[in-house]
Amino acid sequence: MPRRRLLRSRDLSVYHERIRRRGVHPIVYWVARAVLVPLIRVWFRLEGVGRDHVPGTGPVLVASNHRSFLDPFVLGSLVRRPMYFVAKQELFRNPINGWFLNCLGAFPVCRGASDSEALITSRVLLERGRVVTVFPEGTRVRTGSLREPRRGVGRLALETGAQVVPAAVIGSERARRGWRIRACRVRVRFGRALTFPRVEAPSPRLAEEVTARIWPCVRLQWEWLGGLPPLRRAAVVGAGSMGTALAAVLARAGLEVELGCRTRQQAQELARSRKNDRYLPGVRLPDAVAVSSVADIELAGVDLVVLAVPSEALPQAVAAVGDRVGRRSAVLVVSKGLAGPLGTVPSHYVGERLRTRGVACLAGPAHARETV
Repeated sequence: MPRRRLLRSRDLSVYHERIRRRGVHPIVYWVARAVLVPLIRVWFRLEGVGRDHVPGTGPVLVASNHRSFLDPFVLGSLVRRPMYFVAKQELFRNPINGWFLNCLGAFPVCRGASDSEALITSRVLLERGRVVTVFPEGTRVRTGSLREPRRGVGRLALETGAQVVPAAVIGSERARRGWRIRACRVRVRFGRALTFPRVEAPSPRLAEEVTARIWPCVRLQWEWLGGLPPLRRAAVVGAGSMGTALAAVLARAGLEVELGCRTRQQAQELARSRKNDRYLPGVRLPDAVAVSSVADIELAGVDLVVLAVPSEALPQAVAAVGDRVGRRSAVLVVSKGLAGPLGTVPSHYVGERLRTRGVACLAGPAHARETV
């Protein structure tokens, strides 16, 4: 096994050495670009915003989210300069496939671990004034919001002094189904370039701090495109058994939670005792859960609004909070049965009356105690 790993490491080092010495293969690269770029733009109805933010000269480090194997090609088709990028080492097992990708500017990276060889290659390319794209998440994240980044992008930015262009891709995750590449709409947005002072040997803490400066800019591009933001704050409307249980679960997941009671008196009692003995005895509310009346909850900046009221009370709850829910909020409906007066499915009833990012319905569990 060690010998096989050594041979595999030697095989991968060939691609690193080739890309460091020669860069892209001019004939293969420009022929492939002439063929692939029109196809990508038409097939994926590609829309690029902020392309002028990518400098035309000098070293550039593009930091982007990663939704699909198509992302490097989508980004590269919008950048007017040859773009180098990391690709998982499994793609280089086939010599022909590895050679072709290497000619287009790809070099292998070992996912799930710190790959010093890939970092050296990236640093060499940036010192020569090239454009290098990295995916700080470390792997593809096909659904949901963005994952937390690794500090390698901050280290590269400090060691090379390259300008960092935050970018986001959305829609590419819908392109592949099995071996089929489906037509879909893909959108990309580039942000303004960031600059950091060059440091010869940055400490891990400094690299983390710079990464923490870069990643919010990537999130900004992502959310501008309509991507799902991370859940930070939640408001639960309804302090019954299910509302109390969900408030506790969301708080344990790290969210700032506000639980809304029907009256201020109920809110004061629950805030003092931290127990809802009437509806969910034996469950203590975490300290992270703030308790107030529904009328006092500020809903404009909330990421998730949970409507945990009986279906017969849903029309009143929607009427009470409808004009205060922000358009970028998501709504989770936890009402069982049909909403009046026409017997509408709760999620449809809410979706027709609230202009939000999206509406979802939680059908189970059968009892709130099973949640906690």
